[in-house]
Amino acid sequence: MELKDKVGIVSGGAQGIGKAIVKALAVEGTNVAIFDVNEQLSAATAAEIASETGRIVLHFCVDVSDYSSVEKAVSEVVRRLGRVDILVNNAGITRDNLILRMAEEDWDKVIAINLKGVFNCTKACSKVMLKQHYGRIVNISSVVGLMGNAGQVNYAASKGGVIAFTKSCARELASRNILVNAVAPGYIETAMTEKLSDEVKENLKKLIPLGRFGKPEDVANAVVFLCTDKASYITGQVISVNGGMYM
Repeated sequence: MELKDKVGIVSGGAQGIGKAIVKALAVEGTNVAIFDVNEQLSAATAAEIASETGRIVLHFCVDVSDYSSVEKAVSEVVRRLGRVDILVNNAGITRDNLILRMAEEDWDKVIAINLKGVFNCTKACSKVMLKQHYGRIVNISSVVGLMGNAGQVNYAASKGGVIAFTKSCARELASRNILVNAVAPGYIETAMTEKLSDEVKENLKKLIPLGRFGKPEDVANAVVFLCTDKASYITGQVISVNGGMYM
């Protein structure tokens, strides 16, 4: 158990990639707090993973775009579990459209959740980590943040912003033994990709040298690695988990 008795927070941890990250951290011994707007799903996920792993898994209804909501939840995690060692900024949404058809509110909402949410959670947690002289922050970006994608200017901008944010925070926090890295997934088998037609899926797989979509666990494994001492000399980096789709 590489991360025994560490305390972690995972935003957007109720389902998909986030749920896989919560479980992977718990398997390694971490007590985890889920921050998610879906309270019912968060409660079910927390109960399931706590039962399977024997770790403490808390859940909080948090809007990551609202700093006061984040700050209140982080304070409660510290009150109940004593510290915050790990933060995984995973919460994200899509509102896809071509730029000429994209509504202003769809731009604003994606930036608010995907980018401002990372700022809010990192600011709140880094205050705790600075006092501890220890922390591991992993931000979930996207292959789209590296290569761009037609119809996703808002999402690509938010995820590209996450990468720049990651590098800047890594420089600011390194002296206090706080490592900040990003993981950029490609196409992963989630509820979102399941909605794609078979034809679209097959066409996408042709762009991936490994010829398949990834699994949520592939992303979770990279996140866990960055939180362990095996990655103690890695900061400000982006690990791509995309099957070779973008190199």
